[in-house]
Amino acid sequence: MTVSDDKFTRQVLTDIKVWSPSLFSLRCTRAPGFRFNAGQFARLGVEKADGSCVWRPYSMVSAPHDEHLEFFSIVVPDGEFTSQLSQLKVGDSLLVEKQALGFLTLDRFAEGRDLWLLASGTGLAPFLSILQGLEVWQRFARVVLVYSARTASELAYQPLIKGLMQQAHLAEYAEHLVYLPLVTREAVPGCLQGRITTLLENGELERAAGLNLDPAHSRLMICGNPQMIDDTRALLKQRGLQLSLSRRPGQVAVENYW
Repeated sequence: MTVSDDKFTRQVLTDIKVWSPSLFSLRCTRAPGFRFNAGQFARLGVEKADGSCVWRPYSMVSAPHDEHLEFFSIVVPDGEFTSQLSQLKVGDSLLVEKQALGFLTLDRFAEGRDLWLLASGTGLAPFLSILQGLEVWQRFARVVLVYSARTASELAYQPLIKGLMQQAHLAEYAEHLVYLPLVTREAVPGCLQGRITTLLENGELERAAGLNLDPAHSRLMICGNPQMIDDTRALLKQRGLQLSLSRRPGQVAVENYW
C-alpha cells in the first residue's frame, strides 16, 4: 500500500528502547507542523524492499508539548509491519502521516470526579501522553492508572510512571494519581494479580484504588487488546457505565483502530 507524499513526513529515529523480547519503543523527530491531542494516534509507515509501504496506527506516548514523537510497539511473530519496524536502527527513517486521528481524548467526557485509565500491553501509550499534560490533573480529583501485563518484565515505562508526578509542572498534583500495576501470569510484590475483568468483577480493583465506580463520578478510558476492551465494556455496562458518543455523552471511551 502506498500513500501520497503530501500525506506523510519522513522522520529520523533518534532512540530505540527494548523493554522485553516482545516490547520496544521508538523515538523519532517531529515535523514542526505535526499537531495532536493527548490520546490520539498517527499512522506509521515502513518501506519494504519492493518499494511499497506498510502502514499501522500507533498512539503517541509523547505529550503534545514534546519536541519528539514516541511510540510503543509489540513484536508480532512474522507480522508484516512489526517484523520490519523492530529491525529499524537509530538514524533510519520512519514515515509519519501528517494527520493525527482518534477519539480517546479528554473532550469525550462531561465533567467527572475520577478518571480511570485501563490499559493492557501497548494500550498504555495514549495514557502516558494524557498523564504528562496539565488538563487531566486540572479536571479530575483522582486519576487511576491500571496497567496490565503478563509478567513483571513486560511492565514497561516504570521509570516514567513512577517519576511522573515529580515533574515540576505536575508536582502539585502528586496526590491525585493512583497507580495499579497488574500481572496476570505470576505473583509479583506490589502488583495485583489477575486480569482487569476479573478484578473488576470481584471488586478488588476498586478496593485497591480506594474508589468506587459509579456513573455520577467515574469516567473510564480503555485501551488494549480488543477482547479485553469488549469484555470490560460489557462489565461496565452492567453497572450503568455507558459508552460516550457524540449524540449521547457517557462515562466510557475506547480506541478502535484494530
